[in-house]
Amino acid sequence: MTAASEFPPNFLWGVATASYQIEGAVAEDGRRPSIWDTFSHTPGRTRNGDNGDLAVDHYHRYADDVALMADLGISAYRFSIAWSRILPEGTGRVNEAGIDFYRRLCKELVGAGITPVVTLYHWDLPQALQDRGGWLNRESVDWFAEYTAVTKEGLGDLIRIWATLNEPWCTAFLGYSSGEHAPGITDPAQSFVAAHHLMLAHHAGIRVLRNTNSHDDDQLGIVLNLIPAWPASDSAEDAFAAASVDAVNNRLFTEAVFHGRYPAEILGYVDRYGVASQIDTAELARALEPVDFLGINYYNVNRVQHAPGAPAMANWPGSWEAKMITPPGRRTEMGWGVEPEGLTWILERVGREHPGVPLCICENGAAYPDLVSPDGTVNDPDRIAYLADHIQAMHKALERGVDIRGYFVWSLIDNFEWARGFEKRFGIVWVDLETMERTVKASGHWYRDFIGGRVAARM
Repeated sequence: MTAASEFPPNFLWGVATASYQIEGAVAEDGRRPSIWDTFSHTPGRTRNGDNGDLAVDHYHRYADDVALMADLGISAYRFSIAWSRILPEGTGRVNEAGIDFYRRLCKELVGAGITPVVTLYHWDLPQALQDRGGWLNRESVDWFAEYTAVTKEGLGDLIRIWATLNEPWCTAFLGYSSGEHAPGITDPAQSFVAAHHLMLAHHAGIRVLRNTNSHDDDQLGIVLNLIPAWPASDSAEDAFAAASVDAVNNRLFTEAVFHGRYPAEILGYVDRYGVASQIDTAELARALEPVDFLGINYYNVNRVQHAPGAPAMANWPGSWEAKMITPPGRRTEMGWGVEPEGLTWILERVGREHPGVPLCICENGAAYPDLVSPDGTVNDPDRIAYLADHIQAMHKALERGVDIRGYFVWSLIDNFEWARGFEKRFGIVWVDLETMERTVKASGHWYRDFIGGRVAARM
């Protein structure tokens, strides 16, 4: 049985959210539309036509939400900045009201003894920049650098832990290849161009963060969703298919972040798609900036099978003759397998392949069909089991020498779950979407007790 006391003394026990998913107030205090405002208001793009106009009203209820975190014993809160609150047109004019909101939030956190952990970009590009080509425009690197500088200048005295991007795989391949996410483009070739510009933007962002309102204890990094791609069988064909998914989902980004280069498979894919001339690998090598930490978001394992004659999967362009198979055993409401051993595996792999860089689990959690009991409680034993098993799996990697500095539950609170609307609930705090009333679920009470040393994660 693993207890919180078995982790390093300064280990961060946190929760995570993202701006568009919780804030609401999309037209208040100078904020202008993002690509998710546009996408969610386009018929057929989101389940039930849900959108983030109100979300869960965190913009007006942030003080109450911080008080909730304090009651849960949370030591760190990871949230994202809404770019279009800071720079409503994406560049140029600074909206001081937007900076002031995040200053008030950070001061509330610091006053409650909670460490602010900020992600600069969690998918909500200003629509004004999308109108200029979005991440397909090489100027996006400069736009991001400008936004980073303005934000660091305005908030750097209150924040020490900064991540540039959240899950650039999702931005590039869900946003530009499958079109499942904003901006809803379906061009697999151009998705690699978007990924390249995102990686350049990351390095530019790290450079700006280091040179703007800097402090000796600043910790700068990026958050990647690293998903193990395991072959469905022991066959060489399945292993090759899994490697093609791994190249797009994982190694494209880890190689770009740590070494300023792309795997040979990726270079082959971009050549086959005819976009090699748009991807300047020499520029990426020159742009390389070291990171102080790597954030890892972990939810599941991809099990990959060889599928003769199959076209490349939309979410993994380049993965020709491959398909995903249904995971064995338990699954969450998202259909993802519950496989905590995959977390141990990916942590050990990253620690082995990129030694010397501290790791942090920046998202881990599960959606289940939560219900409010007649007595007003929300009992979610499946989520408790999920969190306990994954904390145990993380501890196993720690015991094996992997340098892990923190763990953040996704998410603090039920929220707008992107194209799936409000149907999928990940929170350890329930939200009544009619009244916005918050109720701590049983999993929230469990997490509080685990952090406080009153319960242990199970074997």
